Amino acid sequence: MVRFLIPSVAVLLFLLEPEFAMLSPIEIKGEVYFLVPRFLILYLIFISIYYSRKRAVMYGVFFGVLYDVFYIDIIGLYSVLYPLICFLAGSIVKVIHQHLVVTTTISVVLVAILEFILYQFFFLIDFTAIPLADFLRSRLLPTIIANALFLMILGWAFKYLINARVLQRAREVS
Repeated sequence: MVRFLIPSVAVLLFLLEPEFAMLSPIEIKGEVYFLVPRFLILYLIFISIYYSRKRAVMYGVFFGVLYDVFYIDIIGLYSVLYPLICFLAGSIVKVIHQHLVVTTTISVVLVAILEFILYQFFFLIDFTAIPLADFLRSRLLPTIIANALFLMILGWAFKYLINARVLQRAREVS
């Protein structure tokens, strides 16, 4: 049962991201802030760190292609970035401890890098004309805060779920 739970959670997060995106933008004291939920990539980073980098990269390719097809119509952008972020997370953890706080910090930093790369790409192809300072203030910072809060709430659940799969896998092997 746990075997199917990990991909099922990924599918659920993939489907929930646009629902949470509908809560954005938020206006506070005349300033407009955009919160971009990145639940799926955060979950894939946790899979890469706590379970299997190879499996996370495969999920990253699969969900990246789905994201490209369903949400942005530019095939290849997310299908390259998601596996790359998963690979980086798995590689970073080889030299840094896998504590939940460290994993959360790495995840948030990698999401910030993902958002910045996406901004640069869209700016390069003239899909957006937002100046960098406005992007950092109105999009990147609120996105980082929102996703960090999400991880503070559900990061332990991700780790528990993935560890349950690791234990089940170990029992199957022995």
